[in-house]
Amino acid sequence: MRDGQSLATIHIALGVTISSPTDSALIEARNVSLSLGRAPARVDILRGIDLSVSADESVALLGPSGSGKSSLMAVLAGLERPSGGTVTVAGLDFAALDEDALAIARRGRIGIVLQAFHLLPTMTALENVAVPLELAGARDAFERAETELAAVGLGHRTGHYPAQLSGGEQQRVAIARALVAAPALIFADEPTGNLDTATGAAIMDLLFERHAASGTTLFVITHDPALAARCARVVTLADGRIATDRPRA
Repeated sequence: MRDGQSLATIHIALGVTISSPTDSALIEARNVSLSLGRAPARVDILRGIDLSVSADESVALLGPSGSGKSSLMAVLAGLERPSGGTVTVAGLDFAALDEDALAIARRGRIGIVLQAFHLLPTMTALENVAVPLELAGARDAFERAETELAAVGLGHRTGHYPAQLSGGEQQRVAIARALVAAPALIFADEPTGNLDTATGAAIMDLLFERHAASGTTLFVITHDPALAARCARVVTLADGRIATDRPRA
């Protein structure tokens, strides 16, 4: 979250506490747990997660299906509330925010790219990318969206609808939408899962290129060790716990 004034505005308007991030960490998760249901049918998904992520890092969250990767992403992105522990993003305590305040805190600060593209089918590529800026009240939403689409190689497809685009092109639109507001943090959850191998590799090349160009912190959720190895740091999750946390070999 690069805009300190915006954080201060949230602080004043919502009456929440902004603490100083430890060691310049963008994300601080401490003893985070997530459970669904009640005993005896309770399911523990995350168990005592401790994680710090610094600005500009590229981090892979690696693990098999069911290990809790997507759940952890949802908690760190403020999409899911933890059952226990604390999550602080750029000094902003997510636990102190209600749903509306969380939506405001995410807007323009966190971008998310998912396996399913989640483009609005009745909107063109340009309109899809402009949506986050329009919600934020930006007057130059379409100009910025056009620039971002050009940056992902789709400057010639701005007027096309999702159904007129290939899977790879749709994911490029999704990446442009996630990046158009220049967020400090990008989550990419299995971003190549619906793509063939060659297209998936091209999409990941693009994602890392945009990460390097923008200085955005990149958090990639994957079960693919080869993809994880492209990140500067690899965190392995097993049964809802961090099994390993190490720099890229």
